[in-house]
Amino acid sequence: MMRLQPRIALFGATFATVAFMGCEGRVAMDSADLETSDQKASYGIGLNIGSQLTETKDRLDRPAFLRGVEDALQGNESAVPSDELQVELQTFAEEIQNAAQQDFDRLAAENSASGDAYLVENRSKEGVMTTESGLQYEVLSQGDGPMPGSEDQVQLHYRGTLIDGTEFDSSYERGEPAQFGVGGVIPGFSEALQLMSVGSHFRVVIPSEIGYGPQGTGGPIGPNATLIFEIELLEIIDPA
Repeated sequence: MMRLQPRIALFGATFATVAFMGCEGRVAMDSADLETSDQKASYGIGLNIGSQLTETKDRLDRPAFLRGVEDALQGNESAVPSDELQVELQTFAEEIQNAAQQDFDRLAAENSASGDAYLVENRSKEGVMTTESGLQYEVLSQGDGPMPGSEDQVQLHYRGTLIDGTEFDSSYERGEPAQFGVGGVIPGFSEALQLMSVGSHFRVVIPSEIGYGPQGTGGPIGPNATLIFEIELLEIIDPA
């Protein structure tokens, strides 16, 4: 097995030590120069690698990880026999995947229960109407324009939040109205648009069954998430 040159070994050990130090170590890493193109690109590579390791961060042994990185960069032989390494990697991946699935299933159950409770409570509020699909809507102000169909393109303002108030999307925040096809969005949103006349302002609550369902979006909208939208329908766009 090849041995690291003393200077390289010292660099690798120092890098690993810095990564595991407390506040002082983090300050040292935070102060790394990011002035040249190579420095910025190197930072970007590290950022990309780190973002792919978020699910493993609680079990990732950073000194061992950094040793592997340094061995690869220096062209050293693996410090762990390849057959053993493959077994360990497979086992590690399966355990991480199983843990992630358990977390996902737990979140799905929690979202389903909290969403159902919210829908029951919201349904009883004055002015809230519920459709056959389970969509709940409240007319904040009624417009007097035409109503869009499923094939229409519309311009609108909207804000989407979870039932805990977390905002996940907003045309208001972007500073300009959105434009899309009525039939090109989640079923609950499409249904809500077809209940509105131009100029109307609705608040709608969309059960997960007519939202993003048991998979969610992989981002802020988790599995079985109930969604709340504030929608202002501004215009039906005439086809060109």
